[in-house]
Amino acid sequence: MITPNSSYPISVEHALQLFNLSPEFSREVLMQRYDEARRIWHPARYAGLTNNPEKYMEMYKKGEAKTKEIQAAYQLLLNYLLTQEDSSARSGTLEQTPKHP
Repeated sequence: MITPNSSYPISVEHALQLFNLSPEFSREVLMQRYDEARRIWHPARYAGLTNNPEKYMEMYKKGEAKTKEIQAAYQLLLNYLLTQEDSSARSGTLEQTPKHP
């Protein structure tokens, strides 16, 4: 299992808000939202937006911090999804096993 980056402690609720997801989401939707957020916040995106080196570095650092937050949220939600799938698989096998008197 993937563990979230400890330097960016993040809750499941915050991660869901970051990707605009409801608690019932699929791996495909998570991956799509993750890719969108990475494209929007990728630090290199700011390269051509200003000729001011100080402003560029400010924007670059903001994008870098947001990218790390996005990565931590993605890892957390991926773990959450795997845990949900694992628990539903276990409960499904328990319900399917015949009961002996």
